Amino acid sequence: MSGPGYDAVVDVDDEGDLGHTDLQEDLEFHNSDFNAAPSGRKGPSSTLPPPVTSASSSSSKRFLWTVSFYAQFFDVDTSAVLSRCWAALFPRANFLDVLEGNPDLYGPFWIATTVVLILFLGGTISQYLSSTGMTPFAYDFRLLSGAAGLIYGYTLFIPVALFLALRYFGSESANLLECWALYGYSNLVWIAVAAISWSPVTILNWIFVGLGFGMSVAFLVRNLYPVLSATDRQVSKSLLIIVVLLHAGLSLTIKILFFAHGSPVASTPVDAPSGQPTGPTDPTGPAGNQTEPIGSRMLLL
Repeated sequence: MSGPGYDAVVDVDDEGDLGHTDLQEDLEFHNSDFNAAPSGRKGPSSTLPPPVTSASSSSSKRFLWTVSFYAQFFDVDTSAVLSRCWAALFPRANFLDVLEGNPDLYGPFWIATTVVLILFLGGTISQYLSSTGMTPFAYDFRLLSGAAGLIYGYTLFIPVALFLALRYFGSESANLLECWALYGYSNLVWIAVAAISWSPVTILNWIFVGLGFGMSVAFLVRNLYPVLSATDRQVSKSLLIIVVLLHAGLSLTIKILFFAHGSPVASTPVDAPSGQPTGPTDPTGPAGNQTEPIGSRMLLL
């Protein structure tokens, strides 16, 4: 068929057949069972995961009162913890990159616990060395409670306050677990510092506390600066100064409470005045005056 302005091109084979156009002979309809897998293929259940149902989705939820909720924060192996400890002592890269998006609480918890125990032992040895030997020495477990309150409180609440401040000032990159991990692994240097807390040499104690403060605060400032810089310039400087001052307060508290022989958190027995008897006085005479000691009478004779 052709019209004005159009040309019709028809492909005709040699025999003059315009093509086979009987479609009813080529189309065949078959009964299909969609539950059965096609021949020569594996079923979809062998290659694809099962569909998500309400039962499977509800079992994957982690509630605050379940063990699985807290287990996800301790999902780390020993090699990862050791590599993070090494990166905290000898920082070559940003510690947040070392965490690789998986901050843990396993390392911070055991590091803080080790610092508490060594501070208690060092303070106890320091008190024992400073005792004169006139009275029997007794352990003072107020040192243990003081060390636990100081280290656990600082490591737990200061990151929370920093995280809330960063969120308030508009930092979207702040992460509470990363803040806990930073402060927890920064306590690693205090293990070596606490190990010499029994030393009676004052200048040596100040040197070790100064080194511990310098290494730990440099670790914190280096890794917190990218997060703090996400806020306003003046706000980031203020937060950085507060972080340094709080860490300096921690260092001074450790020095005063656990490196001095007379620790304020430990109860020391009151020594009797020199030259005075500590026992009960001799019975008084009938006039109410104290009788002379027997030794002085013998000297008079």
